[in-house]
Parts: sequence; C-alpha cells; structure tokens
Amino acid sequence: MMGLLKQENMSAISRVMLSAFFALLCGSVSAQLTLVVKSIPANTPPGAKIYVAGNFNNWNPGDTTKILAPTGNGHYTITLNPPIGQVKYKFTRGSWATVEGNANGGYLPDRTWNYTGQPTVLELTILSWEDLGSVKSTAAPNVSILSNSFYMPQLNRYRRIWVYLPPDYSAQPQKRYPVLYMHDGQNLFDAATSFAGEWEVDETLNALHQQGDYGCIVVGIDNGGQYRLDEYSPWVNAQYNAGGQGDEYLDFIVNTLKPHIDSVFRTLPGRKTTGILGSSMGGLISMYAFSERQDVFSRAGVFSPSFWFAGTKSAEHVASRPRQGEARVYFLAGGKEPASVAQNMQIVADSLRKAGFGSDEQFFSVPADGEHREWFWRREFPHAYRWLFAGVTSSLESAEEETQALGLYPNPAGTWVRFSGVEPEEPLEVQLTDLYAGKIRTVYLRGGEALWVGDLPAGFYLLHIRAGKGLRYTFKLVRP
Repeated sequence: MMGLLKQENMSAISRVMLSAFFALLCGSVSAQLTLVVKSIPANTPPGAKIYVAGNFNNWNPGDTTKILAPTGNGHYTITLNPPIGQVKYKFTRGSWATVEGNANGGYLPDRTWNYTGQPTVLELTILSWEDLGSVKSTAAPNVSILSNSFYMPQLNRYRRIWVYLPPDYSAQPQKRYPVLYMHDGQNLFDAATSFAGEWEVDETLNALHQQGDYGCIVVGIDNGGQYRLDEYSPWVNAQYNAGGQGDEYLDFIVNTLKPHIDSVFRTLPGRKTTGILGSSMGGLISMYAFSERQDVFSRAGVFSPSFWFAGTKSAEHVASRPRQGEARVYFLAGGKEPASVAQNMQIVADSLRKAGFGSDEQFFSVPADGEHREWFWRREFPHAYRWLFAGVTSSLESAEEETQALGLYPNPAGTWVRFSGVEPEEPLEVQLTDLYAGKIRTVYLRGGEALWVGDLPAGFYLLHIRAGKGLRYTFKLVRP
C-alpha cells in the first residue's frame, strides 16, 4: 500500500513518533496520524511546498493548514487528527494540476489507511508529479482528449473524456460507426496516465482495422478518483460507506455525454450499435447500465466484476429487467482471482436467463491464468470486442473462430461428454473446475476420447481446455 509503520533508532522519524506517543500519555493530544515523506521526486521545483489533501479536509489540494513541514534532513512531515476509520489522501504541490503520480508519472489512486485512533506514523515516498511525469504518451495519433473538464451536471463534477476514432474516420466522411463507452479512461490508451499498465485499446483496434474490422469509436471516461466507488455502484455498501451514485453516473452517460458524442462525431447511435464495458467496479456498473437501459445499450463487457460490492442486488436487478431485444453480454473473470468472482458472475448470468436472454447472448470465460490485473483485461479485450460487435464490426466467423473450433456435447451432460471440431489424435489438456469449490482434476485426452463426468453432482462447472495447437477454450458445463 502506501507506507510502512516502523521504528528507527534515534532517527528524526522515531523522535516524531515518540513525541506523539508521550504527548498522548500526557493527555495533550488524542488520535494523531503522522505522515512522514522520506523522499520526493528529483524534479520537484526548488522551494515547492508539499500539501496533503484528503477526506479529512474536503479534498482541498491547496489547504494552507495542510502543508508538510521540512525536517531538515530531506524529509517532510505533518500530524493530522482525522476521524477514526478509513483515511483517504494524496499529496500535491498546491493544486490538482500538480498532484502526485505513480512510478511512471501517471495516475495514482488515492492513498488509504485504516486509522484506529492510536498514534501512528506512516513513512511514505512521493514517486512523481503528474505534471512533471517522465513517461511519454503512448496514445495512438487517432486518440484525443475531448475535454479535460467535461461537466457532469448530474454529479456537479468535471471529468476528462477520451475519444478513439477508427483509422479511416477522416478518409471516409460518409461513414458512421458504432460506439463503445468504457470506464477508467486513464488506463485505456496511454501508459503515461495509467495506474498499472494500459489496455492498449487503440493499438488493438488499429490492428484489427488493418485485418478488415469495420471500426468502432471508443469513448473513455476517467474514473473520479475518490468518487470511483460512489459512481460505479447505484447501491451503497455500508461497510465501505461508498456507492449510491451509479444512477447519476449512468444518467450522465446516457443523457449528457452520449448526446454530445452523437452530435459531434459520425456515430451509429442506436442500441444495436452501442456498447459499454469495464472491469472490476467498472464491470459492476456496466452490467447495471446494460440491464437498466436496454433501450440504449445492447452490448456489455463485464470484466472481473465486483458484484460482491452490491451483495445480491446486481443479480436481483438483472432478473427484474426483462429482455427488450437482441443483446450480447461478455462475462470474464480470472482463474487466479478469488473464486467468488466467477461464482457471483455465474449468478448474474443465470439472472440474465431468468430475464429472457438466451444462452447464445452470453459469453462466459474464466481463463485459468487470469488475474485481477490490467494485463489480463488487455489480453482478453480483442476477443471480447470481436464477439460483442460480431456482425457489426467484425464478421461473425472471425469473432467466433476460437470458440467454434472446438465443440462440447452433450451439454447439459450425462455421464460422458465428447468434443467436436478436433482431430481424433489431437492432445487435449482438460482442467475441470467447480464454480464454487475450485479445481477438481486435470485430465489428458485425445480429441476422439470422451470425458467421464458421471461422478459430478448436479451443478455448474468450467472446463478449461488447452488443445494441441496451443489454443485455449473455456466451456461452462451443466450437470442436471
């Protein structure tokens, strides 16, 4: 996380901590949190003042009462008296334009500390400043910033908005394009603004366009930093005291941002050519947006969704919104994520069927090596995009070639299942996983052999298959 709590003999940091401790014993202070910045970026302007802004001062980046004091040894320190609970904060040089960044000079999420009320010293390092970051932009030339401060009237906030235009946008003035709205815009196109690596959405779509893809406009919406949990869930999570602004955020996309995009760019504005996609909390709000506004979105990418944040509400909401027309929902989780991610995802997928959606309108994938990481979502994005927009941007054949090369039958299964689309002697590695209990066994077969499943209790299972040609497949298996 942000820092470590430790003691150093006779150091300035020890003296700060001991001073706070003895002051507490004497009754002169109560509930103190001391921040000690041990290192600042080498390119920090001479004489710059270091501020701290957080939920303890209404996130004021230039609060003159929250300037860290230099200690004379290259360290900076400040003692706070925050309420007991989760403390969120960031360092600045006096404004949000000069906020601290990550190791690459890009966006850094809020620092957090679960403060118990005991005298605490945190030793910290400021890695970079966003305005002085060293990482060069990796965004493709056909990515632009629509606005650094696009007004969100529903939330009375401002947000940076990115726009990716297909390579032939300027050369084909009569051509109109589908639109995909994506959350966490900082991480989509540019390493200089990403937290833990970018998705390379621009590079991916440019490459697919060269292979014959029709093209798609992508609108990236930056997350709101300290407001991310609030905006990405319509329901409040009492434990985190966050959430509850998802309806306003969705209303912003549908009634403010989308009309603007449709008026400025050559879009295909109908529901069949409009999608929404995100990961983690972005997966939660994407599922909600699709289900709540089927009149606007017919395609949703739900990557590693944080359905846990909303308890049972996501599944209940999906089940209560009947199918309004043709749709596609791409569910993705990683096999190395907590098992509850795929389990909750399955519950929501089942709710889609209760709402009237067919099994062919869902894609359910849990690659065994997948993690809750940007690299995983980046790797899986191309196939998700092609499947979601099959028949609109990509041909159906190219979008589903990976899933159609290997078939599984019968499903629901009896005591045996067999494979189609492979050579009889082609080697297959099959990992059988219980959605709720985890891995059951790994079996090595030939394409012409059957897989015994007669010992499995009734329920849902995942088959992760690696074929002899190196291709990977994931099937959901039903045992009635």
